[in-house]
Amino acid sequence: MYPVNFYSIIASSFIPLFIGMIWYNPKVFGTIWMKASGVDPEAAQKSSMILIFGLTWIFSLFVAFILGTMVVHQTGVFGVLVGQTGFPDDVHAEASKWYAEFMELYGNNYRSFQHGALHGTLAGLFFALPVIGINALFDGRPWQYILVNTGYWVVCLLLMGGLICSWV
Repeated sequence: MYPVNFYSIIASSFIPLFIGMIWYNPKVFGTIWMKASGVDPEAAQKSSMILIFGLTWIFSLFVAFILGTMVVHQTGVFGVLVGQTGFPDDVHAEASKWYAEFMELYGNNYRSFQHGALHGTLAGLFFALPVIGINALFDGRPWQYILVNTGYWVVCLLLMGGLICSWV
């Protein structure tokens, strides 16, 4: 009885693809992003979109999986009790019983879209922004690059976190 619904992980992993189609559209932030990142539109047209979108979805699945542990607090309790080795079987049985009782009482606490969106936003600001910012600074990218890419990930993580957390 893992506290994160795996269907929510799969569903939320498509969010970066859908948001990216809107966010990086030339009518939204695409033109700014291309200029700031130095992407040649003609060279981009020659890229393998199947490979790009396929890998984007796989990487987004990784993000969704780890985001689930950030937005659903019950995963901490699950992580403490599951996989403990060296204990007699009766200890495992007691831990399983305790966990089932815990989830019955507290399994739905802080399980809302708003709560997951809050933690997703925090992940965007305190994880995505520094990672993108550090790389961009060393790559000599302009602030527009940092702002466009960080904004994209904050929106994606907000929506992904909200979906994962609310889908019990």
